[in-house]
Amino acid sequence: MGYFLRVGTPGGVSPSARPAEVRFYFDADVLGLAKVIARLRFDATYPGDPGSIIHRHERPACPIADSAVADRVWIPEVAERGWLIITRDRRIQDHRAEIAAVKDHQAKMVVLSSLEATTTWMQLEILMASWRRIEPLHRLAGPFIFRATRTSTARVALE
Repeated sequence: MGYFLRVGTPGGVSPSARPAEVRFYFDADVLGLAKVIARLRFDATYPGDPGSIIHRHERPACPIADSAVADRVWIPEVAERGWLIITRDRRIQDHRAEIAAVKDHQAKMVVLSSLEATTTWMQLEILMASWRRIEPLHRLAGPFIFRATRTSTARVALE
């Protein structure tokens, strides 16, 4: 487990950049989308993210060093940091172990659940169409899961 998680960030903050506050974690299920968004936003990261300087904010390397890290490992790590998880899962309500991990660790999750969320382009379209509804969710206390489509955002029951 240890080699999958980074225990520290090498180096320091660039003298010309301020530290970035990460708020959004894009799961490995949407890695292509994650890489697009992380090039544009300093507050978004993904598994394996080496870190970057965006708009004079320095985002550290993601503590989840590999996209193969199991949900039972990365969900607690991300939840502990208070990050909003963005992932893709059309049938999230059927994945009891993932729902239990969200509940157990007070995680905050948004699931791109549309049938069309299969390619990076389509995921980007869904994310952008619902971004104004998704972005403020990072301020809410967990646990919760919201399902996002182009036209709606709805809470999933955590039974």
